Amino acid sequence: MSTESDPSPEGRLSLIIKKFERFVVVSIIVMMMVVVALSTLELGWIITKDIITPPILLLDEDELLEIFGFVLLILIGVELLETIKAYLRDSVIHVEIVLEVALIAIARKVIVVDLSKYDGISVLALAALIIALAAASFLRVSRGQSHRR
Repeated sequence: MSTESDPSPEGRLSLIIKKFERFVVVSIIVMMMVVVALSTLELGWIITKDIITPPILLLDEDELLEIFGFVLLILIGVELLETIKAYLRDSVIHVEIVLEVALIAIARKVIVVDLSKYDGISVLALAALIIALAAASFLRVSRGQSHRR
């Protein structure tokens, strides 16, 4: 029996909750779109600023790391947007998308991390996290359970 035709208080409450949930998810999608768009514009500004400051057209290592980190940060935003969109469409969180977001976030961390500020245990923990996420992603894909776009 459908909740739309169910006149009981439980059916009405369920319909209200479903509509509220949809409103929240759509609101999050719109806000994420704004954040990703503004971040992309800011990345363009950073690249432009770094290219036109002397030495012109040359980027030093710190500038490159900043740009690469920012690109990956935007990619994380795009993947989060995909996760939210998939939830809206299917009302299910797709694990493979969440794993992709986590792998991109860890890749970003590895690219921008200053290893001199961390002890050996922290670096090993980061390596273990990468291995765990890669293994989870591999197992997910090898089982043929990918529902990607």
